[in-house]
Amino acid sequence: MNFIVSSSLLTSHLQAISRVINSKSTIPVLDCFLFEIEGNTLKLTASDNDNTLNTSFEVVESSEDIRFAVSSKILLDSLKEISEQPLRFDVNKDNLEIVIYYQNGKYSMVGMNADEYPSAPVMGENAVKIAIPSEVLANGISCSLFAAADDEIRPVMCGIYFDFTPESITMVASDGHKLVRCRDLSVTGAEKSAFILPKKPANLLKSLLARDGESETMVEFDDRFAIFTLANYRLVCRLIEGRYPNYNSVIPQNNPRKITVDRAAMISTLRRVAIFSSQVSLVKLHLQDNNMIISAQDTDFSTFAEESLTCSYEGAPMNIGFSASFLIDILGNIPGREVVIELADPSRAGVMVPAEQVGQQELLMLLMPMMLTE
Repeated sequence: MNFIVSSSLLTSHLQAISRVINSKSTIPVLDCFLFEIEGNTLKLTASDNDNTLNTSFEVVESSEDIRFAVSSKILLDSLKEISEQPLRFDVNKDNLEIVIYYQNGKYSMVGMNADEYPSAPVMGENAVKIAIPSEVLANGISCSLFAAADDEIRPVMCGIYFDFTPESITMVASDGHKLVRCRDLSVTGAEKSAFILPKKPANLLKSLLARDGESETMVEFDDRFAIFTLANYRLVCRLIEGRYPNYNSVIPQNNPRKITVDRAAMISTLRRVAIFSSQVSLVKLHLQDNNMIISAQDTDFSTFAEESLTCSYEGAPMNIGFSASFLIDILGNIPGREVVIELADPSRAGVMVPAEQVGQQELLMLLMPMMLTE
């Protein structure tokens, strides 16, 4: 059996799905790509048992249908060294010997039985199906993913919570110190439904959305699995089971003190000042008369830094402490030139929103304060 395919097209699709494969797997076949030829269509699959990603495209020529698995590392490493040209795959159905012919030579390797490859799960009868604009999905994941936790004790916090209502879609991530809530009113669900997407498939989906170019992504999910169908890719992933905390209850509603400040200027100031902070990365914000003084110190090494930043602030003078690294993360993931920081008192969380929201998106980020010693 043989088929002919473009080297660059094959390499591009293999690289896209290869990120699913774990560096170390206890199941040998999961170190492989699954090849499936049906007619003139080549379907490629990669899996780690929890996440399965596949893609398909037309080959130049095919003699008959076949299924086989082949080592992902050997195949990718060898194909990366070949310039754009037709590749001819000759596959022996009896012993699964694979010979790849290219312009000036050939590669030979042995495949594995495709029947050993795990099959994708089937959706339950209670599955919910929603079409989401790809831009909305990409923005929500990009804005919130950094805030998801790495906590084996609380697995429900280790992903992005998708909350669908008849009014909107909300994507939430939190690690207990910071929280992101990205709500978009342009997408609605027929009824209230939700799921928690783990960080790995969220990262995969973020990468796929950036390269796919499709205007809409079809999302189908039940209690255990979710399927994301794009124009050229299909991602099936196991969801995190459990009940997500009531994220709205931790967002302070009455924040009389509001600061409007240049986002990039504040990030630069924090990066300079934070160098002089102790290992806990504490920075102090002193607010008074349209002025923000950001300071940090490390008493063990007698280091101190202070910098003044012009802002829009009216209210009584106030001191509040934050983790510099967390604050930089949040400011770095808020779009726009200016950011609004809403505060109540030094013991309550600070709420940060872009000065101008984009489209029908309502983006809010929250950061818990740190105790100041003086």
